[in-house]
Amino acid sequence: MATKRLCLIISLLVILICQQGGIGADAPAAPTDGNTPEAKPDEQLEINRAALLKGPSEQIRIKAATVMLLDGNPQARKILLDALRQSENGAARIAVCKALSQAGAKQGPIKDKEDFIDLLLEILTTAEAAEAKFAAGATLIFEYKQISKQLEKMATAPALPAKARLNAIYALKLQPAKEAILKLMDLLEVSEKQIADAAKDALISLNIPVGEDAETRKQNKDELNRMGREEFLGVWKIRQQQQRQISKLETELDWWKERYLAALDEMYYTINGDDAKAKGEFLAKRLGSPKAIMRLWALERVEEWRKGTNPKLPAALGPILVNLISDQNRDVRLKTARLLSLMGELNSAEELLKQFKVEENDEVKMEMFVALGGACYYAFLPDSLNKISPEIRRQTLEWAAEYLFETDMKKAQKSAEVIKKLLEQDGLTPDDVDKYLDLLAKRYEQEKGKAEGPMRGRLLNAMAGLCAQSVYKTQAAKLFNPLFEQALSNKANLVREAAVDGLIYVDKARALKMLRGLVRDSSVIVRKKIVELASEVGGKEDLAWLAEKIGTTTESESAWQAMREIFKRSDAAVLAEWIGKFDSPNTKHKISADQKFSVLEIAEGKADGENKLKMLKDIREKLADLCSKTGDFERAAEYLGLLLAVAQTPEEKETILAKLLDAYLKWPKVEAVGPLIANRLSEGDLDPNSVIVRSIDSYLAKPPAGADPKVMLEALTDIKIPDGRPMWAEQMKRWADRLGRQAEEPDKPKRVDKQQ
Repeated sequence: MATKRLCLIISLLVILICQQGGIGADAPAAPTDGNTPEAKPDEQLEINRAALLKGPSEQIRIKAATVMLLDGNPQARKILLDALRQSENGAARIAVCKALSQAGAKQGPIKDKEDFIDLLLEILTTAEAAEAKFAAGATLIFEYKQISKQLEKMATAPALPAKARLNAIYALKLQPAKEAILKLMDLLEVSEKQIADAAKDALISLNIPVGEDAETRKQNKDELNRMGREEFLGVWKIRQQQQRQISKLETELDWWKERYLAALDEMYYTINGDDAKAKGEFLAKRLGSPKAIMRLWALERVEEWRKGTNPKLPAALGPILVNLISDQNRDVRLKTARLLSLMGELNSAEELLKQFKVEENDEVKMEMFVALGGACYYAFLPDSLNKISPEIRRQTLEWAAEYLFETDMKKAQKSAEVIKKLLEQDGLTPDDVDKYLDLLAKRYEQEKGKAEGPMRGRLLNAMAGLCAQSVYKTQAAKLFNPLFEQALSNKANLVREAAVDGLIYVDKARALKMLRGLVRDSSVIVRKKIVELASEVGGKEDLAWLAEKIGTTTESESAWQAMREIFKRSDAAVLAEWIGKFDSPNTKHKISADQKFSVLEIAEGKADGENKLKMLKDIREKLADLCSKTGDFERAAEYLGLLLAVAQTPEEKETILAKLLDAYLKWPKVEAVGPLIANRLSEGDLDPNSVIVRSIDSYLAKPPAGADPKVMLEALTDIKIPDGRPMWAEQMKRWADRLGRQAEEPDKPKRVDKQQ
């Protein structure tokens, strides 16, 4: 009865999902009489499936999975199994896992639960920890002997990815079985530190003794082995109760820690931000505290200060920070190493190397190595005040060479970065330079056959950097350039991007010739780099492909800027050709008025040779027309004035004069009209059909908004008319009469239509 009621609830909750997701779009409308008919089995199953795969909340998804889990329909079981296979729908997979866990906890009847074993183990093998933990919880519905072989094999198989083995360790931790605990104890002895540490953490979380040495660990295993099942379960139960009490105390302790650190924050942030001395003294005191939690807090504030707008720290903090690299607390050493990697100016290389040699924690040691590389780099800068022995750099490079060929990609990547830094400065022998450059190339060759590209990309980045700013960039370019060229055909974006950088650093002009084939590359970064390179060294042969990007791609603006730079470097012929293309009515190259104006201005300054005057005339005509079209009448008048000054024939002058007059009228700049007309009248009379007369007539008949036509008439009246200009005098009389009548008409009574 409860199951039927749950089905109905889910049906009602999922109606909205079905409507929005298109499921059941062809189903008949629900009855409006208030009676909800019982859904057919196949319809109910589809509703449950939709709720599981697309439900708006986790609660709905879990309810749908629970209903189908308890359903005897084979199709319901298939839906659940299919959901577990959908790696792209983590929410549905988690819902099925939680439904299994809840049913198992209630000891509900899960029919044929063995159907789920393989798929749950597959999730443990492939999923990330955040999702895999739910699959691990779901395995508790089985007796340990049903899954022990698979789980134990997964946890111990070196060929499996680390995440799969860590997921298996998490699943083993959950199993209330002596055999699972013994397997975790076995894992304490494996050579892979990450796996051994995970097993150790799992045992500690279960409140089970780990043992500091092999003999103690053997005694713990022997003690566990001699226990029978009932005794083990009794001990398990007690330890779980103890662990819950410990967790409760730890939670309370964490709460007090947070309160204390919040109080420290309040005290620290009340110090005047400009008072570096007071802030430094406050932090120095906490950095010297016997409590690790206070030292960590102070290190976080130092890092915050370092990354702020005023990163200079008080000098007194430097020695304190350097000394903390050998702190007894692992977290303090790790935090200090990361901080020192940002502070190369501190003379920390010697202390870093000393601690690096004795450091046992792998993560801390790696961060110390990175900081050591930075300290060496800074010490060998020409203006550095830190003087260290060349032997420290030599030893750091030797460690880098060792890390470079580690299977751990993070170590190899960090090593390549350190080698790059230490080969940027002078002071190495030619043999040493060749040795380390060659090591980078060999490590890169090792990666070429692998499917993933990040490591190859980062190695190429290091190589490219050495071709850019190293004192040994000539040797680096000679060795690495062929690798950059080969990498252009690589499928990984990161690899091609690094290769493009390398080629540009080696020879920009030659690089552009090679890279023109990648102007439509799938990587936005690659395309952007090529456009930037064309802006710097491109020529007329690059204008066509750059023009194709205008207005159509994300590189539109940068492509246009590149074209402008090329136009600046081009001769008049190239500019004339492209101005013609932009003006063509059938052009594919659509540019804005501002862009066109920019090209014309560049072309104006490029006009030369026998056709200089003609080219200037054509360009200035286009500039004047463009300014008029965009409403910039002041600049239009400027260009028209230049054209008028060099006009050769009366007809040409008349045409330009009419355009100039139009610009003055639309500007408006009425005071300039009088001198313009006076100059024209000095050359002869103006008949009524003159374009100049027609322009003035149009203006006076329909002046722009806010303009007073009488002002224009007064400006024209002030013109001193030479003798023998009857047509102009007659025209002035007509305009005066018209404006006079217009002035009188408002006072006259309105004419009444006789038809009214």
